[in-house]
Amino acid sequence: MGLMRNVFLAGSQSPWLRERAMRYSFVRRSVSRFMPGETLEDALRATQELQLKGMSTVLTQLGENIKDAGEAEAVRRHYLEVMEQAAARGLDAQISVKPTQLGLDLDPQLCRAHLAALLKRAEERRNFVWIDMEGSDYVDATLDLFRGARAVSSRIGVCLQAYLRRTPADLEGLLPLRPALRLVKGAYQEPADRAFPRKEDVDAAYLELATRILGQPGGPEMLAIGTHDPRLIERLRAVAKERGVPRAAYEFEMLYGIQRALQARLVEGGDRLRVLISYGSYWFPWYMRRLAERPANVGFVVRNFFSG
Repeated sequence: MGLMRNVFLAGSQSPWLRERAMRYSFVRRSVSRFMPGETLEDALRATQELQLKGMSTVLTQLGENIKDAGEAEAVRRHYLEVMEQAAARGLDAQISVKPTQLGLDLDPQLCRAHLAALLKRAEERRNFVWIDMEGSDYVDATLDLFRGARAVSSRIGVCLQAYLRRTPADLEGLLPLRPALRLVKGAYQEPADRAFPRKEDVDAAYLELATRILGQPGGPEMLAIGTHDPRLIERLRAVAKERGVPRAAYEFEMLYGIQRALQARLVEGGDRLRVLISYGSYWFPWYMRRLAERPANVGFVVRNFFSG
């Protein structure tokens, strides 16, 4: 998908670059376009503002690959509080969590226990938990985690990445569960034998997967179409209309601050839109992956550099 994308993905994994880049004010100004702040209160305030515009949200605290059981416990407590705050304020704000935030690298059983606690709270507060997908090494463990949780509750969904060559087979294995699925293109650095390296191949895979899901008899309970690509969005809207898919069976999901005009048009046209709001202090790897997804955003970084 290009040299620039590979540079950003490599940078996302560099502790040296993270430590230095986070010191610069122009980097922080650039990040502010894509996240409303570092605190939960910032995210909840943005949720309230978006809800007034007819948009729902998914909230995710940035962080991954936790190596300490106490940190994983703190993540669990945090997301329990997110659901409490959302309920108290009458907000349609779901949560999305990475398995490695819940201690998957430490102990899969610990991770399962933390996820079970979140799912229990989601049932109590009529909320919803998304399991985010990480690098390809975690796909099997993540899908196993989802299957176990889906067996006890329908208030859980999982993310699939279109750029992985294995995803069509993973989808077929999940369809009998009638799951909620979030389909994204993928933003981790992967070898070519695991992921399509060319953008056009990823786009084609995304369209094929989403078309397979939409209107599938007895298929997924809900499809979250996670893309900012206007052409893909229009093609999938046409597919849904042609197949008579009710709008309650799918929604569009976009990142906070990206394609704001398109977000507004979708809502004005009667489509459901959910905005993914990321927050927290561990934003550098996430930010670099966002730049890798849309190198056009580099222009925004450059403008912030010269404005300060």
